Amino acid sequence: MQGSSLPPGLCFLLCFFGAVTPKIKASCANCPPNASCVNNSHCTCNSGYVSGSGQKLFTFPLETCNDTNSSKTTQGRKELQKIVDTFESLLSNQTLWRTEGRQEISSTATTILWDVESKVLETALKAPEQKVQKIQNSSVAIETRVITDNCSEERQTFNLNVQMNSMDIHCNDVIQGDTQGPSAVAFISYSSLGNIINATFFEETDEKERVFLNSQVVSAAIGPKRNVSLSKSVTLTFQHMKTNHSIKKVFCVYWETTKQGGLWSRDGCFLIHVNKSHTMCNCSHLSSFAVLMALTSQEEDPVLTIITYVGLSLSLLCLLVAALTFLLCKAIQNTSTSLHLQLSICLFLAHLLFLVGIDQTESKVLCAIIAGALHYLYLAAFTWMLLEGLHLFLTARNLTVVNYSSINRLMKWIMFPVGYGVPAVIVAISAASRPHLYGTANRCWLHLDQGFIWGFLGPVCAIFSVNLVFFILVFWILKRKLSSLNSEVSTIQNTRMLAFKATAQLFILGCTWCLGFLQVGPAAQVMAYLFTIINSLQGFFIFLVYCLLSQQVQKQYQKWFREIVKSKSESEAYTLSSKMGPDSKPSEGDVFPGQVKRKY
Repeated sequence: MQGSSLPPGLCFLLCFFGAVTPKIKASCANCPPNASCVNNSHCTCNSGYVSGSGQKLFTFPLETCNDTNSSKTTQGRKELQKIVDTFESLLSNQTLWRTEGRQEISSTATTILWDVESKVLETALKAPEQKVQKIQNSSVAIETRVITDNCSEERQTFNLNVQMNSMDIHCNDVIQGDTQGPSAVAFISYSSLGNIINATFFEETDEKERVFLNSQVVSAAIGPKRNVSLSKSVTLTFQHMKTNHSIKKVFCVYWETTKQGGLWSRDGCFLIHVNKSHTMCNCSHLSSFAVLMALTSQEEDPVLTIITYVGLSLSLLCLLVAALTFLLCKAIQNTSTSLHLQLSICLFLAHLLFLVGIDQTESKVLCAIIAGALHYLYLAAFTWMLLEGLHLFLTARNLTVVNYSSINRLMKWIMFPVGYGVPAVIVAISAASRPHLYGTANRCWLHLDQGFIWGFLGPVCAIFSVNLVFFILVFWILKRKLSSLNSEVSTIQNTRMLAFKATAQLFILGCTWCLGFLQVGPAAQVMAYLFTIINSLQGFFIFLVYCLLSQQVQKQYQKWFREIVKSKSESEAYTLSSKMGPDSKPSEGDVFPGQVKRKY
């Protein structure tokens, strides 16, 4: 090596380890991790890292590049640890909570929740390069996420998980539009805070319901601006603390700050789905959240259950016989019979599905399908009830007209599109708007949340009101007809039968369901029994009014009965003759059916 008095071997070693720079360019293929090559001769640490020796350019192959933020990360974790330790000490201070009253407890809890959220967000924003941080102890668990790229993907949603609870929040709600600099979201779960701000702070319950908190309390917050309103709802999933099969109601609640301190409220929070282990909620704002569940103190009455199953079984048998009668009895087949037949079919299928599927709640999808089918079938039954009322009204109005062809043409034209089409439209709209509200934790029926049950009760009330109007009009028309009738017996009988059917129509098709709305107050138990008995026997009433009390059907039943007896008698005679054989001669005193004993 020119210009050097060192031995060639020592000069080579010194040049290799960086003590002397050789004039020949060296390769930097041996750069350490988190470093890159410069001019194919030196190594330099990447952005966010610094060399152990402090040199910006180096060739020493054993050099290391250390994270410049490691100290910030360590400091951030220490601050989060300090927060959780402080919170744990506050919870363990039994003297603090025991000496305070209800209002003081709620005020203290509200202050603590706000302070914890603020300090966690502040800590996360101090180290924005640490995008995700997690920490927990026995009392609290925290996950934070920092966003610095202003939502790189459209419709991006972040999922945060702590202690088997999770939250999904949209990225645009975290960055809060025009916020400059990094933004953060924090999700915090408190293991035992629910023992302090428990279900006693929830005032929207019935006296008969035993409400308890069945999840951990969680908090969700965004910063640096502490906005609580959101453009899109957050989805919260809670793990249940206890599994109880007798749960009747589930409430998604948030901790609402009031002048008195705070309480649990349902405003803006809705139940999406619940099973044995988890509850999923949607909330339109940020706060602290929990799940409350209610147990009804009144157990299911076994007598009502027996009445329901016995009554529905009898109704199924009667509806089946009625449907066969309407199909096979040609003497009574007309537009009115067609309406009776469709009503019987819908009620038969609805009652059958109710018996076998109302309790199939293990599968969420199956339960939702059963609930939707029951919704459709019962609405279809009520729609056919409406068509029955319309037909009665048109018949009464045209009572003196001999030819009913115009009425029949009208009914045949609107019958099936209205009878099956209108319920399908209602169910389709309900399923498209809130499909998750089909099926509850205990029954495969419509959920009560968000007024979803009015997708059934609304049409029922409307149909009952219209049928009531038809009923009044029919009686008014009949009163006028009866006062102007001559002595024609057949006309009087037909008119009276029409009036009877109008009365039975209103009772069978409408009044029974009104009892369901009257199950409140001191008479609730009596109304429950009346509703169960009468409603479960709808099929029997239909069979009684339209079959057993119809003279034409009675004559047809008598005709069928005589044919069955005659067929049985002929069968017995044939059997007896077969036993005697073709060569057998009857004795002198034998007389067979259809023969006359002659005297010679």
